[in-house]
Amino acid sequence: MKKTRFQRIAEAVLPALSVVLVVGVWQAFVDLRGIPPIYLPAPTAIAAALVRMTVDGTLAYDLGVTLLRIMAGFLLAAAAGIFIGVIMGMSRIVARIADPWIAALYPLPKIALIPLLIIWLGTGETYKVVISAISAFFPIVISTFSSIRQVDRGLIKAAQDLGAKPRQIQLKIVIPAAIPGIFSGLHLGMGVTIILVVAAEMIGGSSQSGIGYLLISAGQVMETEKVFASLVALAVMGAVIIKLQHWIDGVVAPWMKKNGR
Repeated sequence: MKKTRFQRIAEAVLPALSVVLVVGVWQAFVDLRGIPPIYLPAPTAIAAALVRMTVDGTLAYDLGVTLLRIMAGFLLAAAAGIFIGVIMGMSRIVARIADPWIAALYPLPKIALIPLLIIWLGTGETYKVVISAISAFFPIVISTFSSIRQVDRGLIKAAQDLGAKPRQIQLKIVIPAAIPGIFSGLHLGMGVTIILVVAAEMIGGSSQSGIGYLLISAGQVMETEKVFASLVALAVMGAVIIKLQHWIDGVVAPWMKKNGR
């Protein structure tokens, strides 16, 4: 159904308007109630902290370090998860072997692995990249496997009737049809790896860098404005990453947009 002009304007304006409204109510609430900044700083104080952290380079450095850790682990998880998920989807034997391991390890809270990883790997970069990869791996491999198994069997049968070889069917039919589900797994994997990397930086921070370290160090000295500023920066970074993923989805699989994804 074609959108009216009013609907297009509303979709463009309402999200920004909602943010302005929440910030305005927040500012008024803090000012009228006289809440001490140590408990709940005003948006203006948070904005000032953001400016200071940007000017002195602290924010850019720590966000950059965290982003590198996220991407290093995520790319490893994406490569391994898609590869294993495709093999599981193509081979019942592999699926039967891998299924009990995935069923047992996937529900395990990944944050519970942090103490073991610190013992085994220390608190350096390897530990943070590994927790990033582990947390992203399971959503990716499960989504890939499910997507491969749910490909329309009619498409496969039609290709077989036309004389397509098994390899051609896999590369030309099965994997392209499974791409939307694979991309969904990548989105889920990215979300959880951001959470776990920040948690890892907060719990084990020998490198004293990253947005997680910035959060915990600011909290320890009661710099609440700095804590909120770090959270705002982290939220913006996460939103940019997700939007970038959607853009990549459209470039790699443009038919997904046509189908309303």
